[in-house]
Amino acid sequence: MCFFAQKVDVIAVAPNDAAALTPVLKKAKAQGIHVMDWDTPADQSVVELSVHQIDDEAYGRHISKLLVEKMGTEAGEVAILTGGLSAANLNSWIDGAKKELKENHPKVKLIGDKIATDEKQQVAYSKTLDLLKSHPNLKGIMAFSTPAPLGAAQAIQEKKLFDKVSVVGTALPKDSKPFLDDSSLDVAALWEPDKLGYLTVALAKDLAKGQGCS
Repeated sequence: MCFFAQKVDVIAVAPNDAAALTPVLKKAKAQGIHVMDWDTPADQSVVELSVHQIDDEAYGRHISKLLVEKMGTEAGEVAILTGGLSAANLNSWIDGAKKELKENHPKVKLIGDKIATDEKQQVAYSKTLDLLKSHPNLKGIMAFSTPAPLGAAQAIQEKKLFDKVSVVGTALPKDSKPFLDDSSLDVAALWEPDKLGYLTVALAKDLAKGQGCS
């Protein structure tokens, strides 16, 4: 890893697969490098500081509520797209979304389990086309990870299903605009990434100075 050669003071990670990164983080810590995570948790046995920007369950529930609202019905088939299956933050959001459907929208039927898109818009697009073909009565899609909503919306756009299938997800404003403009993407919901990044760097600086935080 390049940060070993660069002799950095702190590394901040947002792992898609926390377990896979643990050996590297342990090696960094053994060399005196401070380890922190942000956005999504790493192995807490090696992390000194975590930056967590939202309540995961509340956020997942919010996405579910938005989907039902945009569908305009309390019944119908819906699907969930995600990035990587091992991403702890995405999994927590999805758990919250599922709880919201089960507890408050029991007639909304979730098709199967979450569908991985490997953090790639093109994969999300392809998977959505497959969903539309295999489930012609599909009413909605929740897409977690920033490329996933774009790929889903791209498929809706191509098939001109704007008024039939609702898509909500976690995407950036600039990337979402072409799809929001024609309603192939109904809603994109996200925190302010620049502020999250700023906070992470500011706390990393404090950690390097030995200040840390509780």
